[in-house]
Amino acid sequence: MGLLRRSPKQSTRPPELRPLRSMWWWALPAALLVGAALWGVSAWLLQDLDTVPTAEQISARIEAVRTALAAGAGVGAAVTLLLAVRRQRHQELAAAHTAHDATERRVTELYTKAADQLGSDQAPVRLAGLHALERLAQDTPALRQTIVDVICSYLRMPYTPPVEQDRHEDIRAAQRAARARRPARPDTSGGRNLHEEGQVRRTAQHILTAHLRYQDSPAPHRRWLSRQPDGNPRHWPDIWIDLTGAVLIDFDLRDCRLASAWFGDAQFVHPAWFGGATFTGSVRFGGATFSSDVEFDQATFIGRTTWFDQVTFADGAQFGGTTFSGEVRFDQTTFAGGAWFNGAQGLQEASLAGVRLTPVVDEVVREWPSCWRAERSADGWQTLRLTADAQGTSTTGGEQSPKPLA
Repeated sequence: MGLLRRSPKQSTRPPELRPLRSMWWWALPAALLVGAALWGVSAWLLQDLDTVPTAEQISARIEAVRTALAAGAGVGAAVTLLLAVRRQRHQELAAAHTAHDATERRVTELYTKAADQLGSDQAPVRLAGLHALERLAQDTPALRQTIVDVICSYLRMPYTPPVEQDRHEDIRAAQRAARARRPARPDTSGGRNLHEEGQVRRTAQHILTAHLRYQDSPAPHRRWLSRQPDGNPRHWPDIWIDLTGAVLIDFDLRDCRLASAWFGDAQFVHPAWFGGATFTGSVRFGGATFSSDVEFDQATFIGRTTWFDQVTFADGAQFGGTTFSGEVRFDQTTFAGGAWFNGAQGLQEASLAGVRLTPVVDEVVREWPSCWRAERSADGWQTLRLTADAQGTSTTGGEQSPKPLA
């Protein structure tokens, strides 16, 4: 599924194991030091023995030799201690290097096995591979971006969601097979059951969003203490995702925080949620299709440019309280349902070239920033233009309150 790459921000290199240098550069000076100590101590103790009687000279010489030998032994012990310290350090570094190599081999084996499982035709095996990658990423921060890339690559694989009647037909086939005491043969594509593959993809999406979610909701028993949400200890920081062309089912990125996100040409099946998400880098939705409602309420786009060009909003699009800090492009975007931009900020200079709005009917509500103006085209459709006003909202259609997403 991909090469095993590590994040450049995180290094797992072992402690540097310096090569052993030659012993002669310090062994010879040490021997000279011991000899000098012996000679110096002996000469100092024997310098005044000429005036001492013979018996006392002999005793003094013996004592001087003992003292010199003791001094030499002390120097020798110090050298021995240095050798022991050097040997101990070498053993510790060698052990650390060995342990690092063993860890690297284990991580590589786990990664390779999990990646191979994603290629299985059996849905339980693919699920096991996803969970193995999740655990490996949680335990190895340096591999998180690589594993996220692998999961995103899996979601970018071609996939056609089954229609509901196919699911009902599978159920009826299973019932008929049970009555006939023979195994059912569900609809498959490429050797994979479409409904099982949908569950695998939902799991892959959940793994991504669960670790990109920056904060969890407050625990119920602590609501009386604080309304502030708790930090998510499972959050993976500084992650970017590439889901270009992916088919995403019930995609939920609420309260997530990530660097960059690419959703170009992606298909969002069923409602999608981005409320409260924070994007610190560039975000691309160019060419994406939202087949149902989508929510961006209170989302924050900090990157230099946010692309919503050529996007199709087939149903409601909620941007209430959304903040855009950089350039925003809605070129050739189509709004086929309701749209709510009440409280959205940073849209005064948005690019609106070629925006298309379906004709307004009573049940369709659209609230635009007052810096935008809807104009009717000759074919009955509408388009958007920028105005000089930079605050407030303008409303077209029926009631002025967005419908909540299911």
